[in-house]
Amino acid sequence: MNEFSILCRVLGSLYYRQPQDPLLVPLFTLIREGKLAASWPLEQEALLSRLQKNCDMAQLAADYNALFVGDECAVSPLRSAWVEGATEADVRAFLSARGMPLAETPADHIGTLLLAASWLEDQASDDESEALVTLFADYLLPWCDAFLGKVEAHAATPFWRAMAPLTREAIGAMWDELEEDAEA
Repeated sequence: MNEFSILCRVLGSLYYRQPQDPLLVPLFTLIREGKLAASWPLEQEALLSRLQKNCDMAQLAADYNALFVGDECAVSPLRSAWVEGATEADVRAFLSARGMPLAETPADHIGTLLLAASWLEDQASDDESEALVTLFADYLLPWCDAFLGKVEAHAATPFWRAMAPLTREAIGAMWDELEEDAEA
């Protein structure tokens, strides 16, 4: 798994799954022990340190629920809530056409889109980045900055306030890499 895929898988998992999800235990252990930084490909030590110091699971779960869960959540994690005319079906069709297995959960969830980027990167041939460019340009970039700004503004915990710039910088770095690859 390459660096691009690792970034997308970690970030996507944190947004997609509730913090108390048993599948996240190993990831939160790495964060709490300060070991995520050793395999993190970007220079984001200060933000990773903020995550490490603010890993109270009860607080994270409560903040996650207030931010992202339910009709009354503070920040919708769905692209269709941010992009006029966008539908979940558009994203589902795009990902299904590329062979990505999808659950019944919304395909336009920020976590799903980041996990899809990891999946597409892992499935791509060495010279194939067109699907990733489309995923970023059409389905992620048009709304993620506004979404992350709202996360930062509405988060009650330092963990989620740090996740917003960490995610923004990571998405920016990955987009830069995709643009460089496309030009090459």
